[in-house]
Amino acid sequence: MDRTEALRVFEEADCLADRQAVGEAIGRMAEGITARIGKLNPVIFCVMNGGLIVTGQLLPLLPFPLETGYLHATRYGRELTGGDLEWLVPPRLDLVGRTVLLVDDILDEGVTLKALTDECLNRGAREVLTAVLVEKQHDRKIVPGYRADFAGLAIPDRFVFGYGLDYDGIWRNAPGIYAVKGL
Repeated sequence: MDRTEALRVFEEADCLADRQAVGEAIGRMAEGITARIGKLNPVIFCVMNGGLIVTGQLLPLLPFPLETGYLHATRYGRELTGGDLEWLVPPRLDLVGRTVLLVDDILDEGVTLKALTDECLNRGAREVLTAVLVEKQHDRKIVPGYRADFAGLAIPDRFVFGYGLDYDGIWRNAPGIYAVKGL
């Protein structure tokens, strides 16, 4: 996609949540996470690349000791639909007996988050919780009723970008959550 097309996508997009709404959602997530795991010795993984922005804004709001790391698995690459899970960077910290929190940009169908959760459990985590900035509202979850433990925003079933979410590899840096026109 060239620059002109990228700018057109942004200009035509519907803003579903502006910067202030996203900031408030991250604040609510931090409160819930603190109440749930603030007295534990958690490992918090940023799920790359989408979770980078939300993790970076979430961590300073967590007033307790924690260990951080990242993992990187993808089903999308630069495609608009998901395929098989490909590990780029697996978990590299000792998870045995630990509470793990996975922080990602979105819960759509849940395939990736479920696979990441299962991998952390297979590596000995006591429990694995999930936190996502946005959770799509639809009935196509990998497991009926599958939800994140902490979700900032509920959004309609549209193709979205911003705050870590990308559209064809671009606009992860958009200052809110935007829906692509017509998608």
